[in-house]
Amino acid sequence: MDVPKPSVDEILQQGIHGQKELRPEERRRYLGTFRERVLIALTKMQVYEPGTFPEVEQLMKEYPDAQLFMNGHMSYEEFSKYLRMANEHNIEYTIVTNKEHDSELGLVLACQYAVDREEIYLKEDSEAAEDEGPAAEKKGFFAKLTGWFRK
Repeated sequence: MDVPKPSVDEILQQGIHGQKELRPEERRRYLGTFRERVLIALTKMQVYEPGTFPEVEQLMKEYPDAQLFMNGHMSYEEFSKYLRMANEHNIEYTIVTNKEHDSELGLVLACQYAVDREEIYLKEDSEAAEDEGPAAEKKGFFAKLTGWFRK
């Protein structure tokens, strides 16, 4: 099987713009991995919270071949609790620092293969409380407008 040789133009473009990447925006967002490989992702604010999330530890037990990616724009003290957890479960970890992009994610636990989990984000308590709230509170514009006229 003959592999076509790259043209001079392709070589120049690669030299100017760098290697072609597969889904670079997705890789920047998920700290260097792809969405379909992610088991769980925590925002920076969730990593800052005291203690650890038991869901992360449970997934480390279920997937001993997983890898932990930590956002290098955060301080070591903030994510060291998760690094200790990774060491306890023999999970490899990587601290990812991208100088061009700072992801809103603080932690990503992922596999080297696709797992395609539908829900990878943990809902925060305030978000869960909003979801469970009565639907009557969510009124449209016209419902609010008629409420003003009744007064």
